[in-house]
Amino acid sequence: MTATESIIEKSLKNSYSYTEYRNHVSQLLLEGLSTGTTQSEALTHYSTLNEVRMNRLDKTIKIPQDINDTLKNLDKEYTLLVISEGWCGDAAQILPVINKMTEATDRLDLQIVLRDDNPELMDAYLTNGSRSIPKLILLDKETLEPINSWGPRPAEAAKLIVDFKQKHGIINEEAKTELQKWYLHDKGLSTMQEIVGLLG
Repeated sequence: MTATESIIEKSLKNSYSYTEYRNHVSQLLLEGLSTGTTQSEALTHYSTLNEVRMNRLDKTIKIPQDINDTLKNLDKEYTLLVISEGWCGDAAQILPVINKMTEATDRLDLQIVLRDDNPELMDAYLTNGSRSIPKLILLDKETLEPINSWGPRPAEAAKLIVDFKQKHGIINEEAKTELQKWYLHDKGLSTMQEIVGLLG
């Protein structure tokens, strides 16, 4: 077993199902807290906003027929291990989509771990040297061997952020608003297509 596989196995013992994750975040919010080692009013505020977003997406996300057919006909079983935190805006847009995909087939299993509780795993899956989330690690369900990884956001959304930063020099509230509008318009489709592309 490689070092990464050993870290993955350890992280899976620490993981939440989607329902458990949602309940954990909600419970912390009742206590005025967010997930993660850093606590602030801003993070709690974002976590509260994300609760509303995820509740809406759980009700509204629809899987197109072609993607549904692909998911139902997968020839192997996978575990989708996702690194997240309750305050992360991208995770709030993406996790409900991944959850809907796993509900559409018995070939996918979603497990969620918190970034700050699993630093070794996070550091094995950095994006351009940073601990960007959400990060999906695609595992062979039987062997837990990592096959691929994806995240922290779909390619088009990532480009939106890169272009904004090049133009304005910073990522501010305006950038975050533009990103949320993009997610609203996209309805999870890019996330579904890119993840299905990993399932080969």
